Amino acid sequence: MAIRDELKKTLIQAMKGRDTARVEAIRYLNAVLTKKEKDSRQELDEKAVIGVISSLCKQRKDSIEQFKKGGRDDLVNKEEAELAFLQSLLPAQMSKDEVLSVVLKAIQTVGAKGPKEMGLVMKQVMQEISGKAEGQLISATVKEELNKLA
Repeated sequence: MAIRDELKKTLIQAMKGRDTARVEAIRYLNAVLTKKEKDSRQELDEKAVIGVISSLCKQRKDSIEQFKKGGRDDLVNKEEAELAFLQSLLPAQMSKDEVLSVVLKAIQTVGAKGPKEMGLVMKQVMQEISGKAEGQLISATVKEELNKLA
């Protein structure tokens, strides 16, 4: 099922169940998606929607960290609930071993010989698994494997 369709269905269920936190999260996500569409003047495909959701997840993680430093447990709980909901919309995340196999394949395809080709390898890997794994995990794996080649 397309993410947009799932959002509509979930919004209706959340409204019927009076789940205000989920309703707010869905409405915010819809607003962000609509703004992106207006800015680009075209409808977002699934990959772009997943990218937006991933970006919002990263923002939530940063917010949680900052609120914890500030001692704002009420806001931490709110952000964690929104993060959990947003992550439920994303495709299943790949394990480190799965990412490693894609990275090794990309290194072989590109013919990388060391860390200088990190950009080429990252481009190849991101085309294949964007949204299916965290960028930090991908980047760290690519860097680690390229350093082994040097």
